[in-house]
Amino acid sequence: MFSTISQSRAPNQTVDLPFEREISSIPRGDPASGNWEYPSPQQMYNAMLRKGYTDTPQDAVESMVAVHNFLNEGAWAEIVRWENIFSRGLQSGWEKCKRGSENVALDLGQERQGDTTPENQRPRLIRFMGRPQEMTPKATILQALGWLYPAKFGTAPPFDRHDWYVLRQTPSGPREVRYVIDYYSGPPEPTGEPVFYLDIRPAIDSPTAAMERLARWGGDVWWRASGGVARGH
Repeated sequence: MFSTISQSRAPNQTVDLPFEREISSIPRGDPASGNWEYPSPQQMYNAMLRKGYTDTPQDAVESMVAVHNFLNEGAWAEIVRWENIFSRGLQSGWEKCKRGSENVALDLGQERQGDTTPENQRPRLIRFMGRPQEMTPKATILQALGWLYPAKFGTAPPFDRHDWYVLRQTPSGPREVRYVIDYYSGPPEPTGEPVFYLDIRPAIDSPTAAMERLARWGGDVWWRASGGVARGH
């Protein structure tokens, strides 16, 4: 990530920023091996200057990098959950989803404990693209609902959007799946710490992706409607 951005000190820079880059937990899906690397604080600062954010406080860049890395790790963890549910097909995914989101989380936790899947059979990130000026269809609909029903749906638009392209390993062979991520800001904690919400889901590029999203949402509805909560796990 940001591997082509200079590590050189920017003109008029007055604060020394570290050059060290943290290695992520996200496996690369391109010909390169290993995991993706996060930008160093110096690279992050240079990237923001290149995008026109010339008023970025230099002494805040290291904290910004830490938040950036934390959000990306959380985004990848959610993508892996989607992949663990649906990489074996829609039918297998529905069998998990129809037991409700809480049981899905329990099932996936148990699977991880005894997981012996080879590394080359796990999901991998091929590439990613920032699209902050383009709202996703879902975000656009939510903004329209917020205008019509502000008390129920009113919220600020996402401050960023990413598209992540993931290599999914399926029984019939690997295929590329695009995920969309909307980044929202929430009210800060009482301590002043910022709060962020990520909305992560497969892009509806195919009927299969649409069915996956429907199964994930519909599984909870089915579980409640069928009395699953009363029956327990």
